Amino acid sequence: MSQSRSSLICPICHGALSAVDNGVACLANHRFDRARQGYLNLLPVQHKNSRDPGDNAAMVAARRDFLEAGHYAPLAKRLAELAASYAPQQWLDIGCGEGYYTAQIAEQLPQAQGYALDISREAVKRACRRAPAVEWLVASMARVPLADASCQLLASVFSPLDWQEAKRLLSPGGGLLRMGPTREHLMQLREKLYDEVRDYDDQKHLELIPQGMRLAHSEVLEFELQLQHSADRANLLAMTPHGWRASAERREAVIAEPLQVKVSIRYDWIVLD
Repeated sequence: MSQSRSSLICPICHGALSAVDNGVACLANHRFDRARQGYLNLLPVQHKNSRDPGDNAAMVAARRDFLEAGHYAPLAKRLAELAASYAPQQWLDIGCGEGYYTAQIAEQLPQAQGYALDISREAVKRACRRAPAVEWLVASMARVPLADASCQLLASVFSPLDWQEAKRLLSPGGGLLRMGPTREHLMQLREKLYDEVRDYDDQKHLELIPQGMRLAHSEVLEFELQLQHSADRANLLAMTPHGWRASAERREAVIAEPLQVKVSIRYDWIVLD
């Protein structure tokens, strides 16, 4: 990343990070090296809940293969269009996974500085090949190593969220662009996997919006997806919680036959007043 790293902060002492040799360091001399793939690992060992947190290599590969096949291309296109319409100078993708959506946002915002983080090193290792101009980080969503009020846009795609961190990171007038499933999403798949499909409230997250933030825009994108190849059906299972929640027998039945399934996703733009 050629631009100033003044927005990066140390995950240990919260001091500003500056470029040194092959990495970054703060004034307290906490140093973080840049991996050969290009990312920075800003997840200190004391902040890990397990030895290798986040998605494992198999889950990352399944998601990459499914997304590369173009099945969710309309979702990524709309996300990137919305992000570009808000014209941030600096943005962050929280929980970027292997970078499919991040790279499309970056493409729509060539003049803006982009950051992307995920707790999974496997995911970020693959992601940073997609958009070299983005600063890719292995880091915790609960302790984002960026300065207060440093972003005008946060993207959260199928990802859990720390609302107080989101509020801290946004500058006034900036917002969170959240993309998540509606109750109709993948309904045909869920009906094949479970005797009883658990309903959920796809507006429940709106109750979590902290004081000082508000919903400014919401829309839903829906389309039918035809999954003719068994590899695509297997990858869809592997990249969702259904891959381990459902019985092996039900999963095998889904993989065995072509599947038509509804994609139903909502986008919310939640601004900081």
